[in-house]
Amino acid sequence: MLKIDRLNEIIKNTVDVIEKSKNEIFDIAEGARRECKHIEDELNLVRNQTLEIIRQVDELKLQEVESRHRLMIVSKNIKEFNENDIRIAYERAKDLQIQFIIKQTEEQQLIQKRSDLERRLKLSRETTSKAESLVSKVGVAMGYLGGGLMELSEQLDDIREKQTLGIKIIKAQEEERKRVAREIHDGPAQLMANLVIKTELCEKLVDKNPIQVKMELNSLKELARVSLKDVRKIIYDLRPMSLDDLGLIPTVQRFIANYIDETKQNVELLVFGEPSALAPIAELAVFRIIQESLNNIRKHAHAKYIHVKLEFIAESIKLIISDDGKGFDKGNVKSKDIDGGYGLLSMKERVDLLNGKLEVISTPGKGTKIFASIPLQINEG
Repeated sequence: MLKIDRLNEIIKNTVDVIEKSKNEIFDIAEGARRECKHIEDELNLVRNQTLEIIRQVDELKLQEVESRHRLMIVSKNIKEFNENDIRIAYERAKDLQIQFIIKQTEEQQLIQKRSDLERRLKLSRETTSKAESLVSKVGVAMGYLGGGLMELSEQLDDIREKQTLGIKIIKAQEEERKRVAREIHDGPAQLMANLVIKTELCEKLVDKNPIQVKMELNSLKELARVSLKDVRKIIYDLRPMSLDDLGLIPTVQRFIANYIDETKQNVELLVFGEPSALAPIAELAVFRIIQESLNNIRKHAHAKYIHVKLEFIAESIKLIISDDGKGFDKGNVKSKDIDGGYGLLSMKERVDLLNGKLEVISTPGKGTKIFASIPLQINEG
């Protein structure tokens, strides 16, 4: 049990780690996409700046060529120009040359920056593409792996439930054996011992006191009758043979008739719908619920009126058992008390095993109602 719980915990932790890893990879992909967008925006800006600086460089180049041409004319015809014209032509050519060199340097820097950004953008796009592909692949793997692991986890839960159920079945079997052994010991075994003693007494008195022998034989007959009744009751409690011979409804009718004779309580049995053939295990479950419920009413409820309603519909049988007894508070009934006293837990487990439903409604002082629904046909595998 503990190993299954531990394995189940490992599987669930693995699924959580895979899911967390998927989210982290998704965050990486999102970060790469944001970085791509940032680089693209910066690259567009640098490209525009580069185009502008190229235009300025080309313009300065033309101006610089014109200024040098002007300076050459002035230098050749120095006599035709005054000193100020010569100085202006020289300074303009020098300034344009400096501006041209500066702009040319800026152009080279922008071109280099543009190339760097283009390389970064290419790498970022490759990273984004790989991250997106990885997210997609992890998503697919998570779908297969997560689904498989969760299915395995459910199977482990099912195995654990079956183990728990197996243990409960073994305990129930042992409890049933103890109960039968106790009933045989306290009932038929004691009576059989008395029969042996009385038989020995009759042997001794047969010649001495025939009248006493006759009385003892009558007593023996009564003991044998009581012993037979007890044996039949034990057999009936183990499994009513009438279920196989007569079916559910006649068996329930006979049980309720005997219950009325023993308790003098008012019990009404109502059957609705056309009685359909039930799987043997379903028949036994319905009978056991009625038997256990009426025994609970006898022991705990002190009811005056009891109603048992059976209704056959479509693919299931509905069962309602109600009484006007003292009821109880389910919140105050502990698990051990349910098994040992009211038997509600065992009834619910029996119904759950058959894919049915059972609900108990009870209020102190207002009686109890038990609702059960069980499929008519059950795969007993």
